[in-house]
Amino acid sequence: MNDIEKNVWRKYQKNIADDNYFFVRSCIRQNFFPASEQAFLKIMRNVLGKNVIEDPKHTTCAGIGYHSDVVTFDTLQTIMGRHFSLMTEAGIKNVAISCVTSFGLYSEVLETWKHFPKELEKTRDYLYKATGRTFEIPENIAHCSDIIYKFRNEIAQKATRKLVNAETGEPLSIVDHIGCHYSKIFPEYGEGGAEFPQVLTGMVSAWGGNSVDYPERRHCCGFGFRQYLVQANRGYSVSNTYKKLVSMEPYKPDFIVSNCPGCTMFMDKWQYTISEMEHKTFGDGNQGVPVLTYEEMAGLILGYNPWDLGLQMHQVSVEPLLKKMGIPYDESLKFADKNGHKSSVPFQPSYIL
Repeated sequence: MNDIEKNVWRKYQKNIADDNYFFVRSCIRQNFFPASEQAFLKIMRNVLGKNVIEDPKHTTCAGIGYHSDVVTFDTLQTIMGRHFSLMTEAGIKNVAISCVTSFGLYSEVLETWKHFPKELEKTRDYLYKATGRTFEIPENIAHCSDIIYKFRNEIAQKATRKLVNAETGEPLSIVDHIGCHYSKIFPEYGEGGAEFPQVLTGMVSAWGGNSVDYPERRHCCGFGFRQYLVQANRGYSVSNTYKKLVSMEPYKPDFIVSNCPGCTMFMDKWQYTISEMEHKTFGDGNQGVPVLTYEEMAGLILGYNPWDLGLQMHQVSVEPLLKKMGIPYDESLKFADKNGHKSSVPFQPSYIL
């Protein structure tokens, strides 16, 4: 990279705090992939030695309601102000955000307050009248994938394996998908902006994998709140995902990684749906392409138990990937609780293994 390129790239860099984070959970992540947030906390606290504080009084950001036009912007700002009041009470100035929709909304609210200070004062007034709370504006907000990206090299040093084929030693081919609410609403808040998002490819490269480019790399995953929440519109959702999967198919990715809970769920879920509708799969031998969260990807190289990471929660089976990476696992414990007792085993799909 020459000096001109370095100067161009510098404007896409963002400031990510080194330590002391107020962690705000995601409502949908806790339902789709509940172990991922726990993996993030384990990595931050036990592997990296960072101070991460959370508060049980933290609530949803109301993002789904806001994007579905049932929650007003005034209400949204007041909810965000309450979250910042919890951060202020904890004596923390940096916010670590689990959900990309929350990340986009925190960015939107902070930008609004920056350019329209009367909105900030109105929010302070609403919050105080409703709850008696006050708040300070955070010094730094970062999506949790930003933070894992920041410490990717430290994680690599403590990893027990790499993103490689254990038999051949070749790097795994990995497709990344960046959540739209992370990179496209306020691009300057994301690492690399909308044009050069590096947050996931940086992890992949640091951990030994090969990041695969493909035509529909930045295309929407298909979630889109309005096009999914209305049942009659769900054809739009699945068609978006289908377009992405068809576009990546020739490159034969070993897995997909995303930093958005909705994107991860839909690219995973719709593969099952497409297999039932079209009898088509996108992996070898009637298999799907596994879709991982970035915490699951990090957990695998750190040697975490796949079932502790919640990989059994995915629609597309991850066992072929685990075998390719040489990761041991106990199939009998896939659907067992922490005491080893088996819960109900899901029905097997008809056309995807």
